[in-house]
Amino acid sequence: MSNLILLILCIFLGIFLRKTKLFPENGHLALNSFVINISLSALSLYYIPKIVLNFQVIFPVMVPWLNIILAVLFFTFLGKKMKWSQTLIGALILCAGFGNTSFVGIPVIQSVYGESGLKTVILVDQPGSFVALSTLGITIANFYSGEKNSVSDILKKIIKFPPFIAFSVALILNLVNVQVPLVIDEVFAKLGATTVPLALVSVGSQLKWEKLDKESQPLFWGLLFKLLLFPAVIFILYFIVLKQKGEMIEIALLEAAMAPMITAAIIASAHQLEPKLCNLMIGVGVPLSLLTLSLWYLVMKYSGL
Repeated sequence: MSNLILLILCIFLGIFLRKTKLFPENGHLALNSFVINISLSALSLYYIPKIVLNFQVIFPVMVPWLNIILAVLFFTFLGKKMKWSQTLIGALILCAGFGNTSFVGIPVIQSVYGESGLKTVILVDQPGSFVALSTLGITIANFYSGEKNSVSDILKKIIKFPPFIAFSVALILNLVNVQVPLVIDEVFAKLGATTVPLALVSVGSQLKWEKLDKESQPLFWGLLFKLLLFPAVIFILYFIVLKQKGEMIEIALLEAAMAPMITAAIIASAHQLEPKLCNLMIGVGVPLSLLTLSLWYLVMKYSGL
């Protein structure tokens, strides 16, 4: 219960700080940088060495990759039917193709599954969301905006990214079965503990609701895909077709149902892919996802599968 209270409190605290101007206009950028480069790196170094690597690990890792691949197929087809512009299609692919697996995902999963659930979140977020965004996401943004980045430039960004370095080190520690000294492990745990409050305050400070104009129809389709259609695909594929069960699979489904990723929306906006729509996808999608996540949780628990 305390985790749920923390989630709601920190989001409203972020909104309050922005509304009262006690928070610098771009203060969320500093919080985002700390969470991404320090907090998430610490979580990887704390949890990844402790994960038992088995076949089931592939299911949470594949969620973000399936998300962006299906988003490309869905919005390319729908965009042609609706006669949408290339920039609009690109914006929807990026905003609906990546879930908020860390900034919203970590506090939500922690509130439901406790600390043990964070191991699965890191699997979804690091080799899943981050690598997919850094490769397919950047490529898609470049394609729909008309810009070009070489493969070598993308690879350099990935290799130099602190969370990727931390994940790689943590994975090596796991594979060679090296136990991190308790004192160092506690440092990683305390740094990782900053993720939830800082991420939620950042999310709250960035939530903005703008007047709907021509964006209402694309916004509807974008959120329909991200919050309902894609999670439905994962539910049918994982629970019914592949007959998978357990906490890791449940968390994979909830991560599939997370709101649009803030970082993906920022990348889309930076490439001039309908910035207003991107902001609406976040501003409407994050609070709405708290309701749809509850729906998916109930579906899992009472489906009898």
